[in-house]
Amino acid sequence: MATDEWTVLLPERIHPAGPESIADIATTVRRDEYDDRAALLADADRFDAVITRTKPIDGEFIETATDLEIVSKHGVGYDNVDVDAATENGVLVSNTPGVNSRAVAEHAITLLLAVRRRLRPADAAVRAGNADDYDVLTDEFRRDTVGLYGCGDIGFEVASLASGLDMDCCVYDPYVDPADLPAHVAAVDSPAALFDRADAVSIHAPLTAETRNAIGEAELRRLSPSGILVNTARAEIVDRDALVAVLESDAIAGAGIDVFAAEPPSPSHPLLEYDNVVTTPHVGARTTEALAAMSRESAANVRTAYDGAVPETTINADELPSTHG
Repeated sequence: MATDEWTVLLPERIHPAGPESIADIATTVRRDEYDDRAALLADADRFDAVITRTKPIDGEFIETATDLEIVSKHGVGYDNVDVDAATENGVLVSNTPGVNSRAVAEHAITLLLAVRRRLRPADAAVRAGNADDYDVLTDEFRRDTVGLYGCGDIGFEVASLASGLDMDCCVYDPYVDPADLPAHVAAVDSPAALFDRADAVSIHAPLTAETRNAIGEAELRRLSPSGILVNTARAEIVDRDALVAVLESDAIAGAGIDVFAAEPPSPSHPLLEYDNVVTTPHVGARTTEALAAMSRESAANVRTAYDGAVPETTINADELPSTHG
């Protein structure tokens, strides 16, 4: 158990609830207090912990921060953290699963409805003074099927919300036991089967070597011309060029996208050319409730490490030396 006060790096702003909850054991330092990366690296050995949202925590920083004990991810996905480097240097990596699930699930459903009801062109018609001439008809989702590519905490929330909208739900997730799925959710055994069966597919998988570019043109073209793709997970799971190709050929009705490989996306990003694509700036988890909860939970993981224990949500616990815990 640590006896001295820790110094915790915050690469970006987070809700004050977390830093305030560990003020008795730690001082927090914001990344913007340093002029540049070189200055940060020169001072890296002062940090005992990092709480990061989306900013990368790479191997160079981890190796330079010789006193680092934990990288606590503010959120679920941890692809912005070099877990291998952390493990090699005996650094815990934890996350906060579940606390932002409702927020992201609500956002996924919002994007789905916005694309189906064609809110972008409807809004544009009103703003342009052409409301009287706007006569586009759209279809309800009732009795349609939403397919979930991945079904962790967020996927389960989406399934629940879809059920409340009288939608059926099917799931492809090889790591979920079909017996653990709710009665109204059916498992399928392949991505192809998911896209064949669903009227809309929502992505809720982590970015891994297995899922990178896993959704390509072959999968997308299995959707009907009224099909919709929603991605609130990680951009790289979907082959961008494949998505552009199916949109260009009107093979699907549209897409709702909250995540881009480079954020913010360039104004010339090809997906921004389509009025049947609704885009948002990676805000799925940004609700008042979720941000406060993620801040508190990520700080709680720092406190656990400070106390000499291993947070329950540690990703690399099995690979670390037994001196932890």
